[in-house]
Amino acid sequence: MVLESLLNPFALKRRPWEMFFAGFFNSLVAVLLSNVVFKEGASLLLVFLIVLSLLPMLYVTIKNEEELDLDLSYQGEWSLLKEHSKVLLFLLFLFFGTTLGLTACYVFLPEATVQTTFALQEQAIISVNSNLQASLTGGITRLDFLNRIFMNNIKVLFFCLVFSLLYGTGALFILTWNSSVIAAAFGSIVRNNVSEAINLTGATTLSVYFSSVTHGFFRYMTHGILEIAAYFVAGLAGGIISVALIKHNFQEDRVLIDVLDMVLISLGILFVAAVVEVFITPALFA
Repeated sequence: MVLESLLNPFALKRRPWEMFFAGFFNSLVAVLLSNVVFKEGASLLLVFLIVLSLLPMLYVTIKNEEELDLDLSYQGEWSLLKEHSKVLLFLLFLFFGTTLGLTACYVFLPEATVQTTFALQEQAIISVNSNLQASLTGGITRLDFLNRIFMNNIKVLFFCLVFSLLYGTGALFILTWNSSVIAAAFGSIVRNNVSEAINLTGATTLSVYFSSVTHGFFRYMTHGILEIAAYFVAGLAGGIISVALIKHNFQEDRVLIDVLDMVLISLGILFVAAVVEVFITPALFA
């Protein structure tokens, strides 16, 4: 009960940047413990430990957001959505902190430890890259590719919504898993660039690490930040309706209207993310 007690859900809306450090620290602790406790299954155990440390905080947050739907001092849906956006902000900080912490572990841990700690994440990256390559060499049009990307992302969004509905904070597992996969992708880019710098010059500098991390961040996050935001919005919507079902709070249909609006917003964000991924990211990082 130590890690989760460090976070105050009611203060995080005012200081969302604190979640960055919480995510970074929790990821380091999770990697350490997963290698000590169950090294062979570290790639999944680290995700579980990160989620476990954040569950109490996120549950209290979702419960509070559900109560806002019934607070008559918030007049109109727009005021509620503005309040929910504060939660989205600190969740994004959490995602960045977790991703950077796991990336640091991938870059600086010994190669053998990295292979066991991120084994399943690397398999996921290989699978995604092979499917992407097959799509690009299959002669499909950009619009067909856009449709495939969008429909695949809708599946992830659907699972975020369902997991949150069934488990309250279930989407946190999916989003933490995505964070670990992105961290492995970032880390792979950094390690490859550092290795090339050492082969060319016999040494490496801080600028190599900085440029590699920056390149990897913008390569994946140009569209990725929109996708993650959409998943968080859907996860929050599912969590709110989950709490409402338990408490039987459906007065004046405010909860259902709020959840429906959030789902529609998440779909809109996800479509924009797909457009950016298909048309903008390849142009910037061809």
